Amino acid sequence: MMSFSKARKEDVCQITGIEGTADEEPKEQCQKEKNKMKKPNTLKIKSLIKHRKNSKSEAALTSETLLEVDLDAIEGIAYSPGDPQVECQKQKNIGKISAKIKKWQRNSKSPETPTDNAVELDFNGNLEQNRLAEAQQQLLEAEECLFSSKEVTRGKDEEDKLQMDYEIFILRLRLVIQDSFIEDNQETLKSALISIVKEEAQDRRWAEVAADQRPIWRPTRCRQFHDTLLQIIVEQRMKNADEQNNLADNLSTSLKREVFRLGKQVQKDLLRVVRNLRECYPPDFDICRLYARLYHQAFSTRLQEFSRSNISSEECLYILSWIVEYYPKDVLKYKELEEHINSSSLGPLLPEEDLERLEKQYFSYKENEIRKWLSNAFEKEVKKWSDDIEPELMDGYYFSNFALDVLPLVDGAVKDVNTLLSSEDKAWSLLNQLDSFFLSYKTSLEKLIKRNPENIPKTLSANLDNIYQFRDYVQKPEHPFSEDTRTACLSTLADLKNICHKYFLSRIHTELKPLYQKLWTKVWFAGNSEVVEELVKELENYIENFKELKPVCREELLAELHVEVMVEYVRRMMKRKLKLKDKEQQEAAAEFICHDSSKICSVFAKVGSRQEWLSQILHKLSEILKLQDPGSLQIEIVTLARDYPDISEQHVLALLNLKTNLSSSDLRKIKGCLSEIRDTLDTESPTSFFSKVLVKRKII
Repeated sequence: MMSFSKARKEDVCQITGIEGTADEEPKEQCQKEKNKMKKPNTLKIKSLIKHRKNSKSEAALTSETLLEVDLDAIEGIAYSPGDPQVECQKQKNIGKISAKIKKWQRNSKSPETPTDNAVELDFNGNLEQNRLAEAQQQLLEAEECLFSSKEVTRGKDEEDKLQMDYEIFILRLRLVIQDSFIEDNQETLKSALISIVKEEAQDRRWAEVAADQRPIWRPTRCRQFHDTLLQIIVEQRMKNADEQNNLADNLSTSLKREVFRLGKQVQKDLLRVVRNLRECYPPDFDICRLYARLYHQAFSTRLQEFSRSNISSEECLYILSWIVEYYPKDVLKYKELEEHINSSSLGPLLPEEDLERLEKQYFSYKENEIRKWLSNAFEKEVKKWSDDIEPELMDGYYFSNFALDVLPLVDGAVKDVNTLLSSEDKAWSLLNQLDSFFLSYKTSLEKLIKRNPENIPKTLSANLDNIYQFRDYVQKPEHPFSEDTRTACLSTLADLKNICHKYFLSRIHTELKPLYQKLWTKVWFAGNSEVVEELVKELENYIENFKELKPVCREELLAELHVEVMVEYVRRMMKRKLKLKDKEQQEAAAEFICHDSSKICSVFAKVGSRQEWLSQILHKLSEILKLQDPGSLQIEIVTLARDYPDISEQHVLALLNLKTNLSSSDLRKIKGCLSEIRDTLDTESPTSFFSKVLVKRKII
């Protein structure tokens, strides 16, 4: 039968630090160990454990619970199954320890180191002083004495007593580990961890010996026991997560409060592990990552329970927020934790099927929420129109909350979906609702204009601001529209703007029609300055009416008015009601054109129009009127066509027909030249002008 040899014994002495040498006789050394392990008639262990704190925050376990688990279920102490004598002895041991453990009082002091003159403590004394490493060393030495040599006769009573001491030691070890989160327990924990390391080394040595020659308690598996106990501790602390956290009181449901407490418990305990427990453990325990994995599993288990229950949409959102935002960023990536925890190795908090179910519920909720927001905001705005309620004035401008009621809510929902679901397609789907929303907006605005209520100018002024806010939102590339939806929305918004502009500008042009009709007539030619000055004065009056439009809205409206006035001027010019028979008349008309252009453009420049290019059009036309040489005239026409590709043959003929001294032959040459260069012109000009000028005359 194989047993520890003398050399083997020396190895054990080196590991465990047993005093004495392998040269001593086995009987002599055994006697030393017996003296160290000798107990008084009555075990003095009543001071080992005091009543545990009845505190949920520390997740204490009762001594009775510990006894039940340790004596009936601990795998660390192995018995030979099926042996009646062993089972009988086990029951006796349980009875003895059960009777005595109720008298234990936990001593929370740090391990005490005896002075040089102090009496060396026995096993029970070391346990009482929380010197677990020293107590375990004595167990190893006693075990060595009993099992290391065939020459030593093992008594059954001695073996049973040592077995009971191991059971007591394991119970004490459990209590110390259980108190890991108590600050004044740190030195005791260090001592316990030293004993665990030694127990693991002893288990490895006994693994090389035949099973029937090992002590019945080998292997003790203290490291496995430690890891299993940590899992129990973590689950208990999570179960009793701090209910005194006042921050959770602001949350609307009990589930939200529970999730918050669980998450905060994970953060609080992991910080204590990093700040306090990490220094107690040997590096190979990798204790920070072990605790992180256990808390991750415990948190995951609770979240799975929540996600599989009947939860509200708001609770669904809150759980997703913890999964995607708070837990990975505020807990795992907390500056003190990040370097000690490998968060990427923890895996997801929820299985894929549970996460998909939450995401589906949340997205459906957001879709319905946006639909409801848009509908409510739209109905509220249309009711104001129906009741002909005058819009508010804010900072001197007509104002409506319509866009402000809609855009922040939509944008917030889209950002939430992007953040929590990481799905561009789903964000697109939410924004698709704006397309139909703008179409409904357009239809209702057209109906409003047909009704023409009293406050419609003010209502349209306020809505122009809304339209510009909507357009600005849709145009920004950071907002995740699909290209089709973005194009459709911008098209509808352009229609909405045009509806408002048309209402304002059509009324202006109607009022100005009598003055337009005088342009390029004999009256205009005879007293040019009077007609244009009257026109400019009227324009200034109408422009003043737009002072209650937001600047960006007024600028675009006046820019459009500027273009339309110039278009009307050129259209009147090309109606050919005035014939310029000779050079003098043509030069005079050219001078009048330049004067009119300067007057009209200066009015719009004063109010912020940026359409400087319009001032060049009449000047170019005046040059054509002044030129008399057919060749020079031909060059100028070609230049005009290149600058304004949208000019047609009808426009050129109408212009040249003002010069009655131009022959038919010259007209045909110019027409031919224009036809030759037409194919080389860039028809995609950034500015379009002549296409807006309608003429009836066709070139011949």
